[in-house]
Amino acid sequence: MKRFYIIFAALLASVGALAQVHITTPNTSLVISAEKGKNAAYLYFGGRLSEADFASLKASGVSRQEIYPAYGLECTREFCLSLTHSDGNMSTVLKTEDVSTIQEENAVVTRILLKDTVYPLTVTVCYRAYRDVDMIETWTEIENGEKKTVTLTRFDSACLPVRCGDVWVSHLYGSWANEGRVAEEKLERGIKIIQNKDGVRNAQTEHAEVMISLDGKSRENDGRVIGAALCYSGNYQLRFNTCASDYHEFYAGICPDNSQYYLQPKEIFTTPKMALTYSPEGLSGASRNFHRWGRKYMLCHGDRERKILLNSWEGVYFNINEAGMGQMMDDIASMGGELFVMDDGWFGQKHPRVNDKAGLGDWTVDRNKLPGGVASLVKMASDKGIKFGIWIEPEMTNSPSELYEKHPDWILKAPQREPVYGRGGTQLVLDLANPQVQDFVFKVVDDLMTENPDIDYIKWDANMAVRNHGSQYLPNDRQSHLYIEYHRGFAKVCERIRAKYPDLTIQACASGGGRASWGVLPWFDEFWVSDNTDALQRIYMQWGTSYFFPAIAMASHISAVPNHQTNRVTSLKYRIDVAMSGRLGMEIQPKNMTDQEKDLCRKAIADYKKIRPVVQFGDIYRLVSPYEGKNMASLMYCSADKREAVFFWWKTEKMYDEHFPRVRMAGLDPDRMYRVNELNRIDAKPLGFEGRSFSGRFLMENGLEIPYNHRSPQIQAFDWSSRVLHLEAID
Repeated sequence: MKRFYIIFAALLASVGALAQVHITTPNTSLVISAEKGKNAAYLYFGGRLSEADFASLKASGVSRQEIYPAYGLECTREFCLSLTHSDGNMSTVLKTEDVSTIQEENAVVTRILLKDTVYPLTVTVCYRAYRDVDMIETWTEIENGEKKTVTLTRFDSACLPVRCGDVWVSHLYGSWANEGRVAEEKLERGIKIIQNKDGVRNAQTEHAEVMISLDGKSRENDGRVIGAALCYSGNYQLRFNTCASDYHEFYAGICPDNSQYYLQPKEIFTTPKMALTYSPEGLSGASRNFHRWGRKYMLCHGDRERKILLNSWEGVYFNINEAGMGQMMDDIASMGGELFVMDDGWFGQKHPRVNDKAGLGDWTVDRNKLPGGVASLVKMASDKGIKFGIWIEPEMTNSPSELYEKHPDWILKAPQREPVYGRGGTQLVLDLANPQVQDFVFKVVDDLMTENPDIDYIKWDANMAVRNHGSQYLPNDRQSHLYIEYHRGFAKVCERIRAKYPDLTIQACASGGGRASWGVLPWFDEFWVSDNTDALQRIYMQWGTSYFFPAIAMASHISAVPNHQTNRVTSLKYRIDVAMSGRLGMEIQPKNMTDQEKDLCRKAIADYKKIRPVVQFGDIYRLVSPYEGKNMASLMYCSADKREAVFFWWKTEKMYDEHFPRVRMAGLDPDRMYRVNELNRIDAKPLGFEGRSFSGRFLMENGLEIPYNHRSPQIQAFDWSSRVLHLEAID
């Protein structure tokens, strides 16, 4: 490795003679031609090249594709950058000016400076390559050296050429209560656009991440895959352009719609970073790369185990009271839980929060519901040996609120127009472009934590889109900055909170999974996958979400039946077995559970604590997808040292004359022996392989025969069945 960096430094010593820049991670290479005065162009992205292959790369016949094409000459092509210079000229021509590197603790940042051939405008394309994970982050810095304003009309973070062939793209889509669904399609001629224009929640209808399968229809554990994720909390646009060339052109960046940006002299516009990975081990291989990078470098507290919690929402909804909260705390503590979270409905004096129509913005305790305030609940939780958490929605207000009465100028609203309302017919979005609003949102958290420093967890919600394009803070000639400035303000608030409360656990909830985004997670510990807690539908949603996000970030809760969203009835075991594949929690009223059900949850929580390190920090191997139509799904997690694994198996349909494939495992050490034990067992008799040992090779080549149904008086014959197996290596 040292030898390589010496060679790399020598290449960079003379920019004029520079022909190729080699950007590497442990198992990948990105090669760029960056000769001074010429177009900077991609030559290669894929598995790590040897020094010999790097030296001979041009002779292989690679095609030069610009790393950051600009609009103005050859106008028919797609481009990353379009702008109007201060004199009205709409053309930009970028040529390589310089290449430099910065050594970071665990990464090398390569900066390729591009300069317009006529105007003093520069674009620096940056690449951060990690030494310990297979991820390259790329972004651009656009600097206006002109004497007057430059107008940016498109400002992508990056592009990447993908050689044509049998190329398929997988991406996530959905809606409220149906987030993270997988769509897969072959790339054909034309332009495919994936975008989100919600303004606040950018991961509900579409996701800013894609998997690109280079060897035909995607497979989980083999085949070459490129993964890409735009790390941004706001509106975005991903584009695939396929025309007459040999390449699919992939572009990613902030959505330019209604967002032209006026770049002032000497101002630098920095785009969000895009994360790129490559794996020859299929979708799951690319997912493992995202998970390792995410836990170590992106997710807040990605190295800390997440607590097992009970959230009050589906148990009591807005019917908060002190006695009820105490009862729920008693129940979760008795089952071995570690945290209780009081959800919506605890605040508001003049406008009490008894439903979703009033009170947002008035973060003062409703003393009619909680005479002792939040402090009494925090102490109550501590006395019971658990932690306390609380729900807020600080970016929003209701028109019936003291906040709105005092500050109607703080909401997003189009000039000269009446506001458009959201949830409950009264909800409005606060204008985070306004520094006063930023101070207010920070103060919501700061006041709670100052008055109650033992609060352990905050559930941060956001239940409305930007439905009013207008900032009462921004000047009239900067209204197109609204979407960008909102998220700059959001970032500033989050940075302030994290600086003062670095140990606080914060969940990103946004009408469910609306903020499952790498643009949000550096400040948040986890996200709420969906408001839909139905176990069966969660299998599909959590499957897709796992493409890019690790289990430690995915809040997955055991809920009541009939399910509150789908009205479906599934067994408690099935609900437990699905929830245990993510960050385990409960979303239920425990006093409505039987003693037998509580006992099953108590045992499951104890078992989850044993397997928690493997599920939350292990490597994922998705085995059989629920989207394949085989009426079942299966995945597993393996510890990094391959000494321990957890195998999940779920039936997704109940049919007569059903026949399921035997599932071969993955990720194990073929030469180790593993003892198998079933968790959450309800069958009258243990499985035939209970307590038996098998080699990793046998389990990966053959698998175990999983019974299709349970044999227990606790489970009705029509219920979906499921299994969780714990594998431990035998020395």
